[in-house]
Amino acid sequence: MSGDAQRHAPKLTPVALLAVLGIVYGDIGTSPLYAFRECFGDPNGAPISSDSIYGVLSLVFWALILIISIKYLVVVLNADNQGEGGILALMALVTGKRDKKKTRKPLLRLAMLTVGVCGACLLYADAMITPAISVLSAVEGIEKFNSDLADWALPIAAVVLVILFTTQHFGTAKIGIIFGPVMVIWFITIGTLGMISILSNPQILWALGPWHAVEFFMNYGWTAFAVTGTVFLVVTGGEALYADMGHFGRHSIRIGWFSLVLPALVINYFGQGALLLQDHSQIDQIFYNLAPDWMLIPLIILATFATVIASQAVIAGAFSLAGQAMQMGYLPRLIIEQTSEKEQGQIYVPAVNWLLMIGTLILLFYFQESSNLSAAYGVAVSTTMLITSLLLFFCMRRIWKWPLPWSLLLTGFFVLIDLGFFTANLTKVQSGGWIPLVVAACIYAIMHTWRAGRRMISKKMEPSHMATQAFLESIALQPPHRVVGTAIFLTENAGSVPGALLHNLKHNKILHEKVILMSLRTEPVPRVKMEDRLDVRELGQGFWAVKCRSGFAERPNLPKILQQSGLDPVQLDIFKTTFFLGNLHLRVNPNKSAELWAWQRILFAFMQRNSAAPEGYFRIPPGNVIELGGQLEI
Repeated sequence: MSGDAQRHAPKLTPVALLAVLGIVYGDIGTSPLYAFRECFGDPNGAPISSDSIYGVLSLVFWALILIISIKYLVVVLNADNQGEGGILALMALVTGKRDKKKTRKPLLRLAMLTVGVCGACLLYADAMITPAISVLSAVEGIEKFNSDLADWALPIAAVVLVILFTTQHFGTAKIGIIFGPVMVIWFITIGTLGMISILSNPQILWALGPWHAVEFFMNYGWTAFAVTGTVFLVVTGGEALYADMGHFGRHSIRIGWFSLVLPALVINYFGQGALLLQDHSQIDQIFYNLAPDWMLIPLIILATFATVIASQAVIAGAFSLAGQAMQMGYLPRLIIEQTSEKEQGQIYVPAVNWLLMIGTLILLFYFQESSNLSAAYGVAVSTTMLITSLLLFFCMRRIWKWPLPWSLLLTGFFVLIDLGFFTANLTKVQSGGWIPLVVAACIYAIMHTWRAGRRMISKKMEPSHMATQAFLESIALQPPHRVVGTAIFLTENAGSVPGALLHNLKHNKILHEKVILMSLRTEPVPRVKMEDRLDVRELGQGFWAVKCRSGFAERPNLPKILQQSGLDPVQLDIFKTTFFLGNLHLRVNPNKSAELWAWQRILFAFMQRNSAAPEGYFRIPPGNVIELGGQLEI
């Protein structure tokens, strides 16, 4: 682990371990509700027989070992970006690295950026599906209690999801205190139920042998291949634990997995297999069939709480992902609310929350049953896992400096496994797997349009820019009227004079006594140390150029940064400082030839018009802001 990662790694404490169980493993921990059942209950599932049960359980066990335990827990968690994990953090790590000769391969870098953003878009699709399938599969247990209540499962799940999304503004910190204990009870419960079933039929443990998986493929061919896509449901929380590394640290995540989560999951899956081996008719609601009748209602309630926790973790991850995407320039500014005074990563993004809720409810009522939803589940995550393996290769070569043969050998092994699950999941595209792909494509179109649109605007505005040095020479020859005070102009490039400054001088005929040209830059690291945040350079004529750096996991607080910077040359008083912001109004001409398609220009103009005000995003006091507008046809 690097020195920066060690500084940012959370401490290994009992509280951290409890939080890991509540947040990190909620998604993968609730998979026993539906994953094993779907391997047999799906129309394309395996026929129920002793050899197919052994084969499926062998696939389940080795998927948990190879993908989660070895790939993610042992290898991928080492690919941290100053302690932060997740596909965007990994993308920033491998694309931000420079070699000693300062050479760059633009096509390779573009490819890595593209696949990284695609992976992030697929995770948004996963964030819509996870709450729907998890909560619905838990609530469907009431059908076993009373078959007359079966029709109530869908509306109850909808009510639970609406409550979940409408309470997001309270933040995870307010309700997260119960997450850990509930999930500990959940894992102990499912492990106990599985153990009781195994003791009644211990020969099921022979399924631990990998040869049963090989025989399953030899005996069932294409059916076995299709079932592999359903087996993948047992590992769908792998990307979530990598993304949460920055909050809890790799050590807590590893200890939680190997000490409780992995044993509980394996025992429960094998318990379900033992029950099905004994009675093939148990496949319907097989998870709940493990429990005695007196325990059914408490188990349904516990399962509902567990799935809500799993959904909460995925939603919170979507908020963090949106914050990183905004900082990296892939999304417009959105309103962000900090929900914790202690944890910067705990945020609430209203626009993302309501879009996720709408998407989740549409999926819920479209598919109506968790079995139907399983077809849509897995495609997004299997693609993201494949992308992670590809980016991991570049991390091994560029960051860890591994020899090429070792890098190819290990990542080739992971890619081979990921490709198997990926292609198996493609068989589900026609029956619902197309939904996450369409959702991801729409999100990618939004992110690509925003980034390309910003480049287009910058290029169009470039001819009207005036070099800072030429401007300073002109005001030295013809000094304008100067007023007491400090003015800060936000600009993308301190080497040229921002349009807001030229507009102010043209219309108001004045300049402030002290002028700061501030440019903001997001570095390919999660956080930037305070001493490295600002680069101050005096330009003369009362002007200073200030470059402000921040990490992709941070939300810039300009007043705080300036106050803590010790900006002595300017003697800055933030409450007596005026921030001048440019407000560009775009007019779309559909017939105009441009770098972007007409629909992209319309979309970009819409996003810019509806993006959050910069004073709110950068936490500038509203009373200290003056906006100067302009128009541009695109």
